[in-house]
Amino acid sequence: MNFSLRRIWALLVKEILQMRRDKLTLGMMLGVPLMQLFLFGFAINLNPRDLPAAVAINDPGPLARSVVAGLANSSYFKIVEQTNDPKHARRLLQEGKVLFVVEIPPNFSRDIVRGQRPDLLIEADATDPAAGSFALAAFNQLATTALRDDLVGPLAARAQGPPPFNAVTHLLYNPESNTQYNVVPGLLAVILTMTMVLMTCLALTRERERGTYENLLAMPATPLEIMIGKIAPNVLVGAVQSIIILLAARFVFHVPMIGSMLLLAAGLAVYVTANLAVGYTFSTIAENQLQAMQMTTFFLLPTILLSGFAFPFMGMPVWARWIGEILPATHFLRIVRGILLKQNGFPEIWPELWPLFLFVLVAGSIALLRFRRTLD
Repeated sequence: MNFSLRRIWALLVKEILQMRRDKLTLGMMLGVPLMQLFLFGFAINLNPRDLPAAVAINDPGPLARSVVAGLANSSYFKIVEQTNDPKHARRLLQEGKVLFVVEIPPNFSRDIVRGQRPDLLIEADATDPAAGSFALAAFNQLATTALRDDLVGPLAARAQGPPPFNAVTHLLYNPESNTQYNVVPGLLAVILTMTMVLMTCLALTRERERGTYENLLAMPATPLEIMIGKIAPNVLVGAVQSIIILLAARFVFHVPMIGSMLLLAAGLAVYVTANLAVGYTFSTIAENQLQAMQMTTFFLLPTILLSGFAFPFMGMPVWARWIGEILPATHFLRIVRGILLKQNGFPEIWPELWPLFLFVLVAGSIALLRFRRTLD
């Protein structure tokens, strides 16, 4: 048979028409590259600024106000609370509401006037070592610039010598800045998302492609019962995966686990259910297994990039953080890192746990509304 450009053109037209009919696949082909472009171009920032910080002031006065102003003017710190109670400030740090606590000690002004160079303490949440590294470097420079305009007149000699105070840094929850303590618990969230969503995403599409969907509809079962029946076995699979990952985290990567494993198990159960609900929702939308896998990829990409797993969450613009707050992985990352590294209890994780419950409810409701009782 001779080579024919006419036959090639006919096949080309056929493929284009087929691609146009599969609108979901076409949308994924265009949507995924655009998502990558905008997320990497606008949302990812390896030098985060305006990081939330609390200041515990034990010696109020003009010198303390200059230090606070110096922190704010550095652009790395955003002072969200000022208090005279260091315990309250540290509680904000443990709850994850701030990343830094700066403590101005008693007699701060008096010691500077006397030339005794008091210690100015900053405590940092080091569960994500990359998030605050630039901010801590800026804090160390603060000692030479914060009080420059205050050391005048009789105090001018203080400005000529060494810095008027010592900047002391304490890294909490991960004092060695070991990135494995941050990455390995995060992998628990990402791996569960990838496997749980994909497994249930194929639940109904596999039935359609094998021709057994009609038998499923003929069963005397409600859509809710079908959804529970499809999801429930995978909860056990998620539990086995979680145990394997946690054992590897403990004995291979030596991640500290100082919190309650029972509380972590409860958070895992809700998180696994949330991902299974997402996958089941996708299975009610996808027409075939290829589309189901494409939708899984479309969901997994923002999960990795916007949840705080790969890049500092606080370094993203506000619109990206709003999207990240919708994702289950964002809240579970805070839960697992808080329990393992900070020994957080139920009061500390509840603000992250209830959004997961809400997500399960919303995703499950959408899946039930999308469930088709007919083959067409």
